[in-house]
Amino acid sequence: MNDMRAVERDVDTNDLKITARGVDVFYGDTHAIKDVDVDIVDNTVTAFIGPSGCGKSTFLRCLNRMNDTIDVARVEGSIMLDGEDIYDPKVDPVQLRAKVGMVFQKPNPFPKSIYDNVAYGPRIHGLAKDKAALDEIVEKSLRRAALWDEAKDRLDQPGTGLSGGQQQRLCIARAVATNPEVLLMDEPCSALDPIATAQIEELIDELRSRYSVVIVTHSMQQAARVSQKTAFFHLGELVEFGETGHIFTNPSDPRTESYITGRIG
Repeated sequence: MNDMRAVERDVDTNDLKITARGVDVFYGDTHAIKDVDVDIVDNTVTAFIGPSGCGKSTFLRCLNRMNDTIDVARVEGSIMLDGEDIYDPKVDPVQLRAKVGMVFQKPNPFPKSIYDNVAYGPRIHGLAKDKAALDEIVEKSLRRAALWDEAKDRLDQPGTGLSGGQQQRLCIARAVATNPEVLLMDEPCSALDPIATAQIEELIDELRSRYSVVIVTHSMQQAARVSQKTAFFHLGELVEFGETGHIFTNPSDPRTESYITGRIG
């Protein structure tokens, strides 16, 4: 495992977006994440895989300080975004979450119009100087989420009236509207049908040209399809991390092989 980490650190450091070192997460007395090191490269999809309850979503939530919202949660170690410590007391978590957007497992549009769902973040963060600028952000964000053509004639209608797959794309549009640098996705397709899932996967591939994308998925097939890097978590530990093709065809750790072949999970 140490050999693999050494290989990973040979990445051109100019391409590194997030560097996590020695990350531990505690929920009260429960040690949920144990000594995790990960390098997340820019313009790359990184997949976190592993059995339910292995810590992959908990670790994902460390990357935009979502664990701050849980009273008993404690995060230790170092997580750097572009060389800056995101847990530094000077860092405003609200500003951080504009830079590190998140899409959740279940589509969760606000009970507002499609337009207002996308405009919400830019309004809060003062990103548009006038209505015309806001209109432009909304259109650009819906285009990036491959939803503009379906939504442009119903922008004043509730986001909750869209289909499940469209709602998830609306949530992606909402996440990219604040002009983030990283997009976190926590099992974004698990509540969707196969056609909507294929659309989201295609979108993820397009989004990586602009963002670092980190996706938690319970589907190994999905990880193999959409990611370039894969991290395998088991019982709160990062067992193995590397090129997706290598992890799936020639894993270094027997636990990874057992998971991929279905012997643990």
